[in-house]
Amino acid sequence: MTTTLQFLADELLLGPLLSALPAFCADYTVVAHWQQGEFHHDYVLALREPRGVPGPVLVVSTNCNAGVKEVLCLAQMPERWALWNGRCPGNDEFEGAPPEVLDAARTVHWFDPCALLTDDARSEFKPAHRRRQRGGGWRHVHDVED
Repeated sequence: MTTTLQFLADELLLGPLLSALPAFCADYTVVAHWQQGEFHHDYVLALREPRGVPGPVLVVSTNCNAGVKEVLCLAQMPERWALWNGRCPGNDEFEGAPPEVLDAARTVHWFDPCALLTDDARSEFKPAHRRRQRGGGWRHVHDVED
């Protein structure tokens, strides 16, 4: 049996997932967008009056092309570095108690996100045009967000 989260994740792209979401809540707000390296984005969505999901917060993780990798359902808004501490607990640059995951779904786009954070991780930026981000991953040298 497919769960609501898996149904949403199986849309495979962020746009279609967001288009399908109103069937499962009164409305939603994108409360955060965090990028880790070049190839991972987390969109944190607050759901008003959720239906068919166990909590009011979704974290939709995508690749650089908005391909949905994972959808997490949480009871409350996560802290960015605590979320990553749950994903990569061996990384000393991430801290905080990981959020309680009420439900999760992955797609064919998913792979271990910790692989994006190694010093030899793939990058489309030449070394002179990139900098290492907190926790790992590459960002453009002039990108000030972490």
